[in-house]
Amino acid sequence: MEKITLASQLLQYFITGLTVGSVYAMVAVGFNIIYNVTEIINFAQGEFVMLGGLIMVFLHVAMGLSLILAFPATIVLVTLIGILIDRLAIRPIRCPSVLTLIIATIAVSIIIKGTASFIWGKNPFDLPAFSGRNPINILGAVIQPQYFWVIGFLVVTAVALSIFFDRTIMGKAMSACADNPNAASLVGINVKQMVLLSFALSAAIGAVAGITITPISLMEYDRGAMLAVKGFGAAILGGLGSFPGAILGGLIMGSIESFGAGLISSGYKDAFALIVLLVILFFKPSGLMGSVEISRIKRF
Repeated sequence: MEKITLASQLLQYFITGLTVGSVYAMVAVGFNIIYNVTEIINFAQGEFVMLGGLIMVFLHVAMGLSLILAFPATIVLVTLIGILIDRLAIRPIRCPSVLTLIIATIAVSIIIKGTASFIWGKNPFDLPAFSGRNPINILGAVIQPQYFWVIGFLVVTAVALSIFFDRTIMGKAMSACADNPNAASLVGINVKQMVLLSFALSAAIGAVAGITITPISLMEYDRGAMLAVKGFGAAILGGLGSFPGAILGGLIMGSIESFGAGLISSGYKDAFALIVLLVILFFKPSGLMGSVEISRIKRF
């Protein structure tokens, strides 16, 4: 009986880790999309997740829109915010250095957080689970149905991005800009438009992460900063610039947190993942799937 109980607990920790890790992975993918095209670390990425959750609560709970309508509407609104960040905070900067642009994203993050606090207040908000909250018993582990929605949307996001970058003209244009912006510009690719698209895509992915995780862990105005730290850590762990690495890094970080909290102490769950991150980077500074040299846009 003890062995069965232990196995059930380990399965519980594993699925919980995959769920949390899926959110970190989506945040990390958002970081990489912008980084590959602009060399910017967008520290407002976590705010996209926060906005996705809070706007979904407003549309679905407060306004009474159905889930089918509120979900895409939230993604569209957060995507528009991502576009506005590029137009109002990034593009107007003349002769920008990478450091200047990173500082600009930090300023945007602070502004968005303050605005969210003013609109929604400081209380956490709940969102009804997509398939209800009746737990599912799997081999003794008690799993919320929402966990599978979070993991499923990570899979959908990964497949959609793969198809987008490999089989669409726009995706190939973005990849070309990441590889060699000057050559891409010479063949007629609008580099500034690709930068705008990168912000739009990362905002949309952040919104999906925020919408799917809110029914599990609630959402409040200041959640974005910690999610950005965890997502950035996942991107570094997997290899900055690598999309498969971002997903792998996110899942590893989430799993380490879950097993560490369950088997050792929940008070140190954040430290466990960061310690493993430091150890891996000590032996492989480029991350698990990263390359030492990554082609990026230097000026745009």
